Amino acid sequence: MLVGCDFSSSPSKRKPIVIALGSVKQGRVQLQELLRFETLDAWSQWLAQPINWIGGFDLPFGLPRELVETLNWPTEWPACMQHYAFLSREEIREQFKAFCDARPVGQKFAHRQTDGPAGSSPSMKWVNPPVAFMLHAGVPRLIAAGVTLPGMYVPPVTSGFQRIGLEAYPGLLARELIGNQSYKSDDKAKQTPERLIARKQMLQALEVGQTRLGLQLKLTHAQHDSLVADASGDCLDAVLCMVQAAWACEQHMGGHDCYGLPLFDPLEGWIVSA
Repeated sequence: MLVGCDFSSSPSKRKPIVIALGSVKQGRVQLQELLRFETLDAWSQWLAQPINWIGGFDLPFGLPRELVETLNWPTEWPACMQHYAFLSREEIREQFKAFCDARPVGQKFAHRQTDGPAGSSPSMKWVNPPVAFMLHAGVPRLIAAGVTLPGMYVPPVTSGFQRIGLEAYPGLLARELIGNQSYKSDDKAKQTPERLIARKQMLQALEVGQTRLGLQLKLTHAQHDSLVADASGDCLDAVLCMVQAAWACEQHMGGHDCYGLPLFDPLEGWIVSA
């Protein structure tokens, strides 16, 4: 089974975590259903279910090595994540702000090696978007659920089920499909006809397979209309993550041990398909 996850570090009824479930066969990616979770605990319970899946999760799996070394944190990923999980969000904000304040203008944030090719935000950002808190909320729960993170982490005790977690980034695929057009907003005043048209264009490109991933998305009419109508873009982002997971699945089936990921720094992680 394929999983695509649009994540929130503070989910709610208004802004739930969205999971897209689907499958891939011979380059055709079929969306099956969309699930919504209004709490982190509900999402954690779903993760721990005894089923096999390959999932793309829209949250960073690691921090920049430069940041970790400067703060004198553990440089082995499991120990670093354990240290990070024990900090409060306020402690994270204070330490990261102090790091940025000590650096010159234009170089405030440290970056991971994957940020350049993926065009992603630094995983240490605590606002707009608060990806540092997404890592803090999400990764410990993936570890607790016994999820394998290729190239980074293998659980010490196997459950007998294969659950593979990959760091995904919907913006990477979205830019390939429609350039830098904006297609979503949580602000109702910004949910414009132009953004609606952009979502339609994106789905049309996905359905005909106009991506370097070589995949075609298959939707029912109702699914298509639902994705277009979701002006927040959360459901569409979950589907984009699912498509990235489908590409990784195809790579693995084709003999790539690490799901299409290149050699990368296991402390930092890598965004799938970047």
